Amino acid sequence: MPIRIHLDRLLTERGLTQKELSERVGITPANLNIFTTGKAKAVRFSTLEAICRELDCQPGDLLRWEE
Repeated sequence: MPIRIHLDRLLTERGLTQKELSERVGITPANLNIFTTGKAKAVRFSTLEAICRELDCQPGDLLRWEE
């Protein structure tokens, strides 16, 4: 998959766990894990917005296109 997810790196930088972020964003830990591992087929803009708000980042900080 050419889209890489860098959520783990941002969580580490901010001292948060996936569980903590899932609670703050309001999604299940399982769904956040699917997104984090790059197995998600889609992501809602509202979810992406909530993650960016909680991590104080831009979507480009989370997602990177690679050949």
